[in-house]
Amino acid sequence: MIEGKLRLPAEWEEQSAVLIAWPHKDTDWNYILEEVEKCYIKVAEAIVDDEDLIIVTPEPDAVKNKLLHLPTERLHFYQMPTNDTWARDFGPISIVENGKPALCDFKFNAWGLKFPACHDNLINSNLSKFGAFKTDLKNRLNFVLEGGSIESDGHGVLLTTSECLLSKNRNGEFSKSEIENYLLQQFGLKKIIWLNHGFLSGDDTDSHIDTLARMCPNSTIAYVGCDNINDEHYEDLKRMEKELMCATNVNGIPYLLRKLPLPPPIYDEEGTRLPATYANFLITNHKVLVPTYGQQTDAEALQIIKELFPTRSIVGIDCRALIKQHGSLHCITMQLIKGTF
Repeated sequence: MIEGKLRLPAEWEEQSAVLIAWPHKDTDWNYILEEVEKCYIKVAEAIVDDEDLIIVTPEPDAVKNKLLHLPTERLHFYQMPTNDTWARDFGPISIVENGKPALCDFKFNAWGLKFPACHDNLINSNLSKFGAFKTDLKNRLNFVLEGGSIESDGHGVLLTTSECLLSKNRNGEFSKSEIENYLLQQFGLKKIIWLNHGFLSGDDTDSHIDTLARMCPNSTIAYVGCDNINDEHYEDLKRMEKELMCATNVNGIPYLLRKLPLPPPIYDEEGTRLPATYANFLITNHKVLVPTYGQQTDAEALQIIKELFPTRSIVGIDCRALIKQHGSLHCITMQLIKGTF
């Protein structure tokens, strides 16, 4: 932990709860609702076994009936309208201010005005009005920021992509230096590592960092690599790898790097490649929930993540349903740091 007034914690620090938004018939999940709910139930089971789970939904009774086998004291339902289910990007971002936990509510505009977000942008404030949080919800609605677009090592370094944070449809009125200064001030950062390369085909987020590279304990970064010279990702992921080799922590020491495999191409019914990635894992207090895709690369990815988090249980969850809407496991969840819920 670094000294200072503000700090952006790492995901592996102790948590109070995880937030999700349950899929329903009025979301884009309607055409595969039963399939995706099976995935959500698996995610809920793994989280509730470890910590509390906050579920926002317009139909709490219907969702409760699907989770009757889980301990009710760990489940917290809040009824409200939702556009979709990507809690990582509209959920509150945890910070530490003067040693105390707090939550920040940034503006969510559905990845640069790509989709409706009128309900999802209000979820954090609605939860605050319902008394869900034990701490302040700080209004940062003058700035568009998605949780999936930033990674913190907990020691003053933020990892992000220029493709996303410099998108004209997010904070286009600000220059790169203005955005950087804003983030440095809001999160008490010492430095920002900008990746100018790296993408996944089928991704709607403009290269969210949580699909490409993740901060891990012991000054380590896990990143998606590609060794198939014929794959469309090969060149750009190699350039991203070179950028990561130059990345240093707050003390100027290079990060240790661990390469995660890129799953073989998975396509939807229309022939569009889907953004399957093992980097989209969720860290809870005693587990790491890892997306799997029914591919031969699953076992390798699970083993690498186990080596990165040796004190946590590794839980693989089939996320083939989630990538049909161009996201994965980390994208549908948002952890809340200890003391906030």
